[in-house]
Amino acid sequence: MTSPTPLLAIRSLRAAYGKIEALKGVDVEINAGEIVALIGANGAGKSTLMMTIFGKPRARAGQILYEGRDITDVPTHEIAHLRIAQSPEGRRIFPRMSVAENLQMGADATGCTDSERDATLERVFNLFPRLKERYAQRGGTLSGGEQQMLAIGRALMSRPRLLLLDEPSLGLAPLIARQIFDAIRTLNRQDGLTVLIVEQNANHALKLAHRGYVMVNGLITLAGTGAELLQRPEIRAAYLEGGRHG
Repeated sequence: MTSPTPLLAIRSLRAAYGKIEALKGVDVEINAGEIVALIGANGAGKSTLMMTIFGKPRARAGQILYEGRDITDVPTHEIAHLRIAQSPEGRRIFPRMSVAENLQMGADATGCTDSERDATLERVFNLFPRLKERYAQRGGTLSGGEQQMLAIGRALMSRPRLLLLDEPSLGLAPLIARQIFDAIRTLNRQDGLTVLIVEQNANHALKLAHRGYVMVNGLITLAGTGAELLQRPEIRAAYLEGGRHG
């Protein structure tokens, strides 16, 4: 019996900034319907992996397979049409635009119909009621937590099958971070959304995830279920007991 094709398969992926190699042969698989966490110290290459999936920077070697299709050289603007969405580190909302306009930008990325847009917008408002309250407000006037909700909401407006989340709880108060994690869990359980999450809070990320990978200096060094990784003494020492997060 053959195993199902992973939704996303990354094979021996290498990427660099100039002469500095950030990814040195990364292998990662994500199955449809999974939450997969990627943890590691700052500078390990986690965000680079996220960005390389989207084509910036371009891979120097290896493959990125999505639903079995090689998308390694697909232009960035076409990747969104494959129903892959990203909520990047630092949120990167459009501060001069209203919440409404930011969310519309997400819908425009994949050219959804009016009915699809309206249904998705209602879903975003159910997850993040604060965005409905702030609908006409400029993005730059929102709190940090509200901006993170907006960044995720904008990504969801493209109706992705695969959502890439880069440091969604960074800089947020614990209560707001918990709301963000609860929304991710709801999207996965109720909507079947597949999620790859890079997260500086390794404890929360691994509790949330079905599986996880540990990245060190551009390489995957450990893999396992979230529960397995939480119990490993080297993970606890490095990321859960006062070690460096990121």
